[in-house]
Amino acid sequence: MSSKYNSHTRPSFLRNFLIAIVIIVLLILVFLFILGVLSVVNNVSPLELLKGKGSATETTIAENVPGIPGDSDTDINVPTTINQGAENLQAEKPQLDEKRPTENLALQKFNDEIAKLVEETIPSVVNLRIKVAYQSGLVGEGVGSGIIYSENGYIITNNHVVGGASEIIVRTYDEKEYVAKLVGANKDTDIAVVKIDAKNLKKASFTSIKNVKVGEIVIAIGSPFAIEQTVTFGVVSAKGREIAVSSDTLPMVDLIQTDAAINPGNSGGPLINIAGQVVGVNTLIYSPSGGSAGIGFAIPSDTAVNIANQIIQFGRARIPYLGVEMGNNTTDIPGVLISSVQPDYPASKAGIRAGDILTKFDGEEVNSNFELLAQILRHNVGDTVPVEIYRNGSYMTLTITLVESPATAGR
Repeated sequence: MSSKYNSHTRPSFLRNFLIAIVIIVLLILVFLFILGVLSVVNNVSPLELLKGKGSATETTIAENVPGIPGDSDTDINVPTTINQGAENLQAEKPQLDEKRPTENLALQKFNDEIAKLVEETIPSVVNLRIKVAYQSGLVGEGVGSGIIYSENGYIITNNHVVGGASEIIVRTYDEKEYVAKLVGANKDTDIAVVKIDAKNLKKASFTSIKNVKVGEIVIAIGSPFAIEQTVTFGVVSAKGREIAVSSDTLPMVDLIQTDAAINPGNSGGPLINIAGQVVGVNTLIYSPSGGSAGIGFAIPSDTAVNIANQIIQFGRARIPYLGVEMGNNTTDIPGVLISSVQPDYPASKAGIRAGDILTKFDGEEVNSNFELLAQILRHNVGDTVPVEIYRNGSYMTLTITLVESPATAGR
């Protein structure tokens, strides 16, 4: 009977023992899982939780519960473990690092010089706010940019910015505002000059396009979309570009192309080189969308300054004139083919004939009709200019005295 009892109870005992072991293991796993969750929630280690240091969250909650004083003079006993939890949280917050010096000294020098020249040039750039009164009685508004040309208030900008304006407000770098007067504007070159009643302005420095090379770094400064003193960075993409803007104006010639971002509102602002000198006046962009597409154009300083000086002196631009019609040169001789000559105008008086090829103008080679027009725009009425022509197998030099174009005379 004893042996029969033992044979039945031994398997039952083992089974109960194994079940107890499994239950104990499951309880341990559940405990560890809960401990892990709590440690993540409280942002402390499981060991610190076991020691009772997991109340950092309680501190945060208590500090934000209405009715609990937060004054430092109030007697509230805060456990040391809570303070330590808060310190751990504070220590783990990401912080802003101090600016590190770069190991590339050349790059650092370049960066510093760019920032310095922008800082020095930006006071010479102004913002223009424009109002235009239409015959319908409506009033349109626009924005643009300008370049301080003289200390006493002459400012160069674009004709398409201020040409038809009924009111022009100029805002300088020091946030002063002036009502400006339109001195004059020329639609053929898209150059205009306005004047404000101010003294001791910081005038810009201009340099010739002859000193500019394709690939050089340039910076555009202006007020794109009315966002003042915006600086964009790029290179000279090309020189000598020509664009026909409209049928009632001369084509725009000798333009500087750049990939520095130019947008509406940049018009009239400067394109500067790395010496802080103005190489061009920003004028237009090529853009299917209306925003910058990396193809912007600037009027070279040579043309802009010459036309501005004419406007300041005479109240209008006086475009020089030769009195010739230009044809398509199909010969092997580079230059501009003269297809006809108008009587009693400079070319005729100088002895130029139809069929001549004009190869140089004032010492500069001209290989296209646009290049000849660009050279003419750099000169003034009354200038006496040597020109080189090719005729019947030989070159000769003649002298021309420029007169004003019938298209601008009397405007």
